[in-house]
Amino acid sequence: MVLSTLLFAVMSTLVKYLSQFGTFQLVFFRSIGTLIFTMTYLVYNKIPVLGSQKKLLFFRGLSGAASMVLFFSALHFMAIGSAVTLRYTAPLFVALLSVLFLGEKIRWIQWFFFLIAFGGVVMVKGFDTSISFLGFGIVILSAVTSAITYMLISRIGTRDHHMVIINYFMLIATLAGAIGCLFEWQMPHGIEWLQLLSLGVLGLIAQVLMTKAFQIGPAYKIAPYKYVEVIFSLGFGIAVFFDIYSFFTLIGIVMIVLGLVLNAIYKTKKF
Repeated sequence: MVLSTLLFAVMSTLVKYLSQFGTFQLVFFRSIGTLIFTMTYLVYNKIPVLGSQKKLLFFRGLSGAASMVLFFSALHFMAIGSAVTLRYTAPLFVALLSVLFLGEKIRWIQWFFFLIAFGGVVMVKGFDTSISFLGFGIVILSAVTSAITYMLISRIGTRDHHMVIINYFMLIATLAGAIGCLFEWQMPHGIEWLQLLSLGVLGLIAQVLMTKAFQIGPAYKIAPYKYVEVIFSLGFGIAVFFDIYSFFTLIGIVMIVLGLVLNAIYKTKKF
């Protein structure tokens, strides 16, 4: 899982590094590399590409693609560490949406954990001068669409193969990226081709490693390690882009991660 988060952080860093290209062009190259693999896997193993829950699968792919577009766009507006951290607030919105639309009950201790995380969001927005209101709005919307994606995946369950779910996501993201490229295509030169193509490779390997991690070990032990990506992203931001974080911004980031990790552990009843 730690290696998976490292590769996701490298991919996000590369997306920000390639900010001279439009968001949809970056989404296209990120998605098509994985799409080629997932489509090949499904055809080779004779797994129905369309799945059995087409409507849910379509909306899962749509929400996932929207979240990717929004997150890649947010990276143009703020430091990578802050962007990754704020996107990880998705569990907050999962809880809120579950209460509003599914009638689920959240225990008071979970609200306390969410309050810690929300306080961290306020601190990051208030003290990180690199975050504009536009960028903040975009990354929070990315977190909301991620939350919708998680809920849809939960509804799909195991009735469809996990590779079918990923394939829908990559297919819709590739199509969205391709359409967007019609309006903002910029011809890559030299090593830029390799950098763009590596987005799909990094995303694919990171996704496979994360899946393998959850297959090998219990979720309650594995899930908290996903937040290590925040540490990697902060490090890459400082090393590559010379990002500067104030003390209070770092405290806010710690609060967000702490609140979400505590909630994740509590939900497994292993607290």
